[in-house]
Amino acid sequence: MAEVLFYHLEPRPLEAVLPVLLEKTLERGWRAVVEVGSVERAEALDAHLWTYRDDSFLPHGLASGETDMLQPVLITTGADNPNGATVRFFADRAVPQSAIGYERIVYMFSGLDPDAVSEARLAWKALQLDNDVTYWQQESSGRWVKRA
Repeated sequence: MAEVLFYHLEPRPLEAVLPVLLEKTLERGWRAVVEVGSVERAEALDAHLWTYRDDSFLPHGLASGETDMLQPVLITTGADNPNGATVRFFADRAVPQSAIGYERIVYMFSGLDPDAVSEARLAWKALQLDNDVTYWQQESSGRWVKRA
């Protein structure tokens, strides 16, 4: 049974939240794969993770083939797991269909996008059957509160 975390983004965007969660993932010695909904978004996140903070380094790569297996964090639009990640992040309208093969799934969706909220509700129903599912919502301060 995998742990599935739903993160309902509201005051702070993905670009502010994802790097922090990826840093915590790497601190635990885990590898991660980040699945997004489009190549353009993958490229934008790749660029952002190199520059999001002056005093940090978040090792990662954009899925392209030969060195994917070496990356501690891999950004992709596909469903594969070429770096052997134990944690999979879904963002920017990429929706988890299953948690098989992972210890943890982190599904991040914008509360400002009604379609993304609808997709999250469907994913919640499907994933809660076989997984340990929790729902976290941001307060206006950016702090996360467990709601379910």
